[in-house]
Amino acid sequence: MGTLLYRKHPAAMAAAYADLENQALNQGPAILGTAGSISIRENATGTRFFVRQYRDHEGRKRDQYIGGPVGSPAAEKSAEEWRLRLQEARDTLEHVRLLAREGYCLLPPKHFAAVAALSNHGIFQAGGVLVGTHAFEVIANRLGIRVSAFPTEDVDLARPGKLALENAPDTNLLEMLRTSGIDFVTVPPLGRKQPSTSYKERGRSRFTIDLLVPAAGDEIGAKPVPEMGASATALPYLKYLLGEFQTGAVLSTHGVASVRVPVAERFALHKMIVAQLRSGRPEKSAKDLRQAAALIAALGEIQPGALSSAFAATPKSRRNDVRKSLRSIGKDLEAHPQSWEEISSAAG
Repeated sequence: MGTLLYRKHPAAMAAAYADLENQALNQGPAILGTAGSISIRENATGTRFFVRQYRDHEGRKRDQYIGGPVGSPAAEKSAEEWRLRLQEARDTLEHVRLLAREGYCLLPPKHFAAVAALSNHGIFQAGGVLVGTHAFEVIANRLGIRVSAFPTEDVDLARPGKLALENAPDTNLLEMLRTSGIDFVTVPPLGRKQPSTSYKERGRSRFTIDLLVPAAGDEIGAKPVPEMGASATALPYLKYLLGEFQTGAVLSTHGVASVRVPVAERFALHKMIVAQLRSGRPEKSAKDLRQAAALIAALGEIQPGALSSAFAATPKSRRNDVRKSLRSIGKDLEAHPQSWEEISSAAG
C-alpha cells in the first residue's frame, strides 16, 4: 500500500490552531522577539523610563523603549498596556508549544520576524500572498495534517495586483523588512540594467526574501512595484496560483502573525506544473513534487472535489506538465487510492 504522506491531527488540535489563527487576525501588530518583560532604565541625566527587555531572533538581549519618565500618566499607561500585551503573548505561546509537540509546522524565529514585519505593515491585508515552502506549512496547518518538514532559506512574497497600502507610494519594502531587526540589503541583479527583486540578510547568511508577480506571458522578467518602492520577478503561471487564496497564520516560538496563502488545491497543481519547468534544478523539482503529493493525498480524502475543480482551472497549455508530474508521484500516492483516483481522473 505504500507509506502514508500525511496524518490528520486530532480534532482538538485543529480547533486550537483555528483559535490561534483567529487571534492572529485580530491581535493587531505582532510582537517581534520573545515576549520578555517590562523593566526600568535610567539615562545619564537621571531620568527613569520603561523598556521592554526581550531576546531577538538571534537570541540577543534587546531593550525596546516603552515610555517615560516613570511616574508620568502617559508612561504608566503605556507600561500597563504593554504588560497586558506581553501576558497575552505568553498565553499564546503556551498554545503554540502544544501544537508544536503535535507536529504543527513552525517558522524559525528569524523567518517569523521577517514575515511578521510584513504583516505588521499591512502587506497581507492589502492583498499580498505568502507563497513557497512557508505557505505550504500554513496550508498544512489549516488542513489539520502532519507532513514531512521541508527546510528553506527563502521567504517568497507574491503580489497578485496593486496592493491597497494606506501609505503608498511612500512605503519602501526594504525599510519594512528592516523593522524586523534583521539587516536586509538588496541582492545585486544578474544584469546591470535589471532591477533587484530580492533581499538578503547582510553577510554570509543565505536568508533571502523574494518578491514575485505574475508574468503577462511565458517569459521570466522584472516588473516595478511602485506602491512598495520595489521591483519583482515576473513568473509565468503565477496568476493561476494566486487565483484563489485564503487567510491563515504563521506560528513560531516567538508568536503568531496573520498572512494570506493560496488555496491548497491550486498550490498542489501549481507545484506540479513548476516541477516540469525547472531546468537543471532536480532537487527543487523533487521538493515541488513531494509537497504536491502530500497535499493531493490529503485533499482527495478531506476535501473531495477540490482537485477536480482546480485542474479544470489550470492553463490548458500546461496540463501535460500536470500529467507528467502525476506519473512521477503515482507510486507515492499508492497509500491514498481515493486521492489518486480523483486527480488521475480529472487529469484524464
